[in-house]
Amino acid sequence: MGESGTGARADNGPDCSPDVHTPREIAAATTSKGAKKAGLEVTVLSVLALLAGAYIALGGLFYLVAAAGADGMPFGVGQVLGGVVFSLGLILVLVGGAELFTGNTLLVVAWAEGRAGFSPILGALGIAWAMNFVGAVALAALAFAAGLHEAGGGTVGAAALRVAERKAGLGFGTALASGVLANMLVCLAVWLAFGARSAADKVLVIIPPIAAFVALGTEHSVANMSLIPYGWMVRDWAAPEFWQNSGLDPAGYGAIGLAGLLGNLVPVTIGNVIGGVVVGLGYWLAYLRPAKGDAGAG
Repeated sequence: MGESGTGARADNGPDCSPDVHTPREIAAATTSKGAKKAGLEVTVLSVLALLAGAYIALGGLFYLVAAAGADGMPFGVGQVLGGVVFSLGLILVLVGGAELFTGNTLLVVAWAEGRAGFSPILGALGIAWAMNFVGAVALAALAFAAGLHEAGGGTVGAAALRVAERKAGLGFGTALASGVLANMLVCLAVWLAFGARSAADKVLVIIPPIAAFVALGTEHSVANMSLIPYGWMVRDWAAPEFWQNSGLDPAGYGAIGLAGLLGNLVPVTIGNVIGGVVVGLGYWLAYLRPAKGDAGAG
């Protein structure tokens, strides 16, 4: 989901408690926010989703720069470094306020509580996905026009090609399962951020789950909306000097293209939805559905 929120409180004054919100309070806040998001004006939702796509693309570009300089590192170290810097994207979304398709799959909590209808939620998710795509591709095009692929003697462009080729070549089942794992971690980052009391707390709780999903090599649809098109731009539009300096051959990246992009986004999007629903409904069952007793810790 987009903007961060707080649980129910007895007054409207500043919250000075050093403790995080309890899981039950987070679940209640998620329900309230989901109901509001499902009813957002189309123009507002579109603008905020456009920004979210661009923000995640910024995190992806930061990741590519880190990946370009990680060739000499052990595999795990380089993956974790890339994950930490990629966290920038979700930090911008949650602290700055924007509408991210993958996080907004938690709208299922509001639906389960009867606070939002299925059709409005489906419409909100569709608009978020489409505008995330526009924002992500626009940011990728801007980065290409700025010549980022030529940085480091072409190592950033080489990293973009390598990442895009791998993603575009994934099989349907692999991409779907990977998408489930990725959005479970993304939605857990969003959930934890809802439990934080300050911007600094939000940043701290966002980084570990996002670093984990990137380090594990799982698939996030909105991230791929920029990473695959950016690699495609490098392959088709980079100047001859780039290929000479990098020593690469564009013929070696044949999976990148429209078929590869759609072949990734379709199963990854489905997997992301499943992952978000698993997290959202799991917490709804634990903290909102029971009528009696205290479920879980908190």
